[in-house]
Amino acid sequence: MAVLARWCVRHRLAVVLIWLAALAGVTAAAAVAGSAYSNDYEVPGTESGRARQLLEDGFPGLGGDTDTVVWHTGSGTVRAADVEQTMTRTLDRIADLPGVASVVSPYEGRGAGRISADARTAYATVTFDRAAEDIGKGEAQAVVDAAGAARADGLQVELGGSAIALTESSGGHLAEAVGVVVAAVVLFLAFGSLAASLLPIATALVSVGTAYAGIVLLGHAMTVADFAPMLGMLVGLGVGIDYALFIVTRHRRGLLRLPGGRLPDPRQKGGSTGAAGAGGARRTGAELRLSVDEAAVNAVTTTGRAVVFAGATVCIALLGMLILRLGFLNGVAIAASLTVILTVAASVTLLPALLSFIGPRALSRRERRRLAEHGPEPELPTGFAARWSAFVERHPKMLGAAALVVMALLALPTLSLHLGTSDQGNNPEVTTTRQAYDLLADGFGPGVNGPLTVVTPVSDAEDELVLDNLAATLRTTEGVASASPVTYSADGDTGYLTVVPASSPQSVGTSDLVERLREKVLPRAETGTSLDLHVGGVTASYDDFADVIVGKLPLFVGVVIGLGCLLLLLAFRSIGIPLKAAAMNVAAVASAFGVVVAIFQWGWGSELLGLGSAGPIEPFLPVIMVSVLFGLSMDYQVFLVSRMYEEWLETGDNRRAVRVGLAETSRVINSAAVIMISVFLAFVLSGDRVIAMFGIALAAAVALDAFVLRTLLVPALMHLLGGANWWLPGWLDRRLPHISIEPPECRGVAVDEMPGVEEAARASIPGPRANDGGRADVDAMTDVDVMDVLVKERPQDVRDIPG
Repeated sequence: MAVLARWCVRHRLAVVLIWLAALAGVTAAAAVAGSAYSNDYEVPGTESGRARQLLEDGFPGLGGDTDTVVWHTGSGTVRAADVEQTMTRTLDRIADLPGVASVVSPYEGRGAGRISADARTAYATVTFDRAAEDIGKGEAQAVVDAAGAARADGLQVELGGSAIALTESSGGHLAEAVGVVVAAVVLFLAFGSLAASLLPIATALVSVGTAYAGIVLLGHAMTVADFAPMLGMLVGLGVGIDYALFIVTRHRRGLLRLPGGRLPDPRQKGGSTGAAGAGGARRTGAELRLSVDEAAVNAVTTTGRAVVFAGATVCIALLGMLILRLGFLNGVAIAASLTVILTVAASVTLLPALLSFIGPRALSRRERRRLAEHGPEPELPTGFAARWSAFVERHPKMLGAAALVVMALLALPTLSLHLGTSDQGNNPEVTTTRQAYDLLADGFGPGVNGPLTVVTPVSDAEDELVLDNLAATLRTTEGVASASPVTYSADGDTGYLTVVPASSPQSVGTSDLVERLREKVLPRAETGTSLDLHVGGVTASYDDFADVIVGKLPLFVGVVIGLGCLLLLLAFRSIGIPLKAAAMNVAAVASAFGVVVAIFQWGWGSELLGLGSAGPIEPFLPVIMVSVLFGLSMDYQVFLVSRMYEEWLETGDNRRAVRVGLAETSRVINSAAVIMISVFLAFVLSGDRVIAMFGIALAAAVALDAFVLRTLLVPALMHLLGGANWWLPGWLDRRLPHISIEPPECRGVAVDEMPGVEEAARASIPGPRANDGGRADVDAMTDVDVMDVLVKERPQDVRDIPG
């Protein structure tokens, strides 16, 4: 890390230009290639998947996206001459538009049954010549405009369907802008320096922007969901700004501890000369540049390693989704991992280059003036953080119990979790897709928005006879509103019929109907025939997808948590720390899901927040939530416990270790959490229900993790457990490899006071300078160089220091 950081600082302009060129190049390539996203929930081997394959093989013409135009009269009927003439002309214009394959009107023979019983609502189907993901927004907008022209007093015209949804405006990039602005404000309040507060933002924007364009290109190589870029941006902005915050904080501490000199007084122009303050002469411009660069290198060498460790855990957790072997999630995992990788890369390369550019302006004017006048001052935890840490130490049982009660109460709604997929019935009420959905449900019953399909291969006339009689049987089945006659393929080898449930697509009753058909009704019909009946359709596909996810979820959670425990075991050499971390992760996920269920499934405030009506929770949300939250929690866990572990190794006093660790890290953890929460909550403005669900879930999880678990429950438990926190069996200690998240720094040790170290340091300098025997050789070495020598030659004289 030191070599990489030093190179980036020395070639700072080249590093910045490389990143900007990468951003521009990948963005240009993405603009030329265009997007190719696919929301394919089908799982190979499921019954709905086999039903879909039979339909595609037997009825190739069904491949185009089918949307609806719905109209409703406030008075009179849709059969009135003026209404019929208006809508017939409108449908004819739509049929002539580019990309439209056919239009079926309720006023013609093929459209029978598309006028409601009260004759006040009717609908037509518009079939495009391509699937929804291949339809251009302009083509869909032309259909919307043509239908909208028919609206008049007393005649409401709305549209629904996947292609129509492409035209509905979302929050655009408002969500990202709001999140970035809030993050900038928090950073400025934390640093007091405009330059320092903008660097994490700039680093995150460049890396996330590059990743966003990269995900667009990735969609041409594999199945990538349409929400993957936004999810990647959500996670990338959150972790990217946080990672940069940690490194900038370490860099600022390095500047505030500049040894043997002073920063220039910001009140003096130039600032490189002038009277010395207390403690020595001020640095020249060259000396100041060397000190700033050294602080940047040291920040990346120390905290940068922790950032790489944290980023690696996030990627490992995300890539853990690959073990589920679901194409839909594979693309999401790789897309999100790509974003995290680029944010980490920017944090350890682009950020030190930018820190070198701004020099001492990483400190506020007040900090620079104080440092110039008084020199480095001891870093002592003061203020609310120190008082809170002492308060937790005095009352661990009471505060621990309170934290457990809060987490348990928030987790209770999770017990009623219903997995499913939202549809246009969950859109905000003002959208045309939601109004079309409601008009169809009111006029024709809720099931018309999600019909089921029963499809089978047909071998002979006997099969046809049984299949024709099946329609009558289905109409009398509990939960069925209607069933269509059988439609046969051109060669007669495949037949299907449409079943309209009596309940909505998201209803538990519709899921029960799917199960009833598969387990009772259809097996009886197949008896004595060669029919192989399969149930497909929206609800059937979503239920199959959810069943596969739930079935594989225990394995996935076990792998992710097990891997996390292993990493923490190696890092902190303790049994208790990994087990507590696993329990905290489970608690955070359960409580966050409780919040999501209350808002999205129960509908508490969902309409008020512009998130539409209540509905089920997306089946892939638990998997992605566990992955992302595991990685984010590791950031805080490592940052908090590593400081406690450091103090424990130095003093052997558990109470002091917990108190000091909490006091010294809580401010940075809380600042990072506020930034991440702000970014996540801003995505509620995206206009996308799935992205809003991710945003609220992750914001709730991070808030609980940072403000309840890491600053309350974890330290309370560690106080109660005492020295048992750090227990590790001797036999295991001897067998585990030693790893260090951050390299040790030397404190209170002079090079010339340690026999052999000066010679070793001089010998480590590459090139001819190693042989001139001059004392300047060692003096010219950075603290990191000397530190490496000390660790190698005199490890017994080296000890870690905080921050």
